[in-house]
Amino acid sequence: MKRILIAVLALVSVAGFAQPKFAHVNSNELVQLMPESDQARATMASAQKEAQTTFEEMYKEYTTKAQQYQQNVGTWTQTVRELKEKELTQIQQSLEEFNQSIQQELAQKQQELMAPIQKKVNDTIQQLAKEGGYVFVFDVASLLYVDEAQSDNLTPKARTILGIPEGRTLESLYAELQAQQQNQQ
Repeated sequence: MKRILIAVLALVSVAGFAQPKFAHVNSNELVQLMPESDQARATMASAQKEAQTTFEEMYKEYTTKAQQYQQNVGTWTQTVRELKEKELTQIQQSLEEFNQSIQQELAQKQQELMAPIQKKVNDTIQQLAKEGGYVFVFDVASLLYVDEAQSDNLTPKARTILGIPEGRTLESLYAELQAQQQNQQ
């Protein structure tokens, strides 16, 4: 009986010293490099361009009317002048309101577009963690230090599952985006 008890205690102590498995991942890299993010960026660029065009049209109307006011203010009666001033004030307020509301709308649209992408990345990371038997998976974006000798990098496996091309990096993405921006100007 003593031998069985000693054997059980020995197994429990060996099991107690088993090293937990840790992994790390760069979720920011995964989200930004996913093909779905390219589509989200294109959708946002289109919405921003549309908003910019609308704002410019409104501003053009304001400047045209402001110039007319400056040119004719001396010839108008007080009633006409007050009406024109009121009209300019209303247009200016509309510009400010439009700018505020469009910024909120664009932020909300971006959040709506990115939410499913982030969920897909998180689901993939959780799947890899379960399959690999990891106790913790750390996101390198929120860590100051990662000892890669004691932690497995899940980013390459996640890239494959998420369909991110092998040679695509954040640096190449930023170069692509910068080139697109320069072509639009």
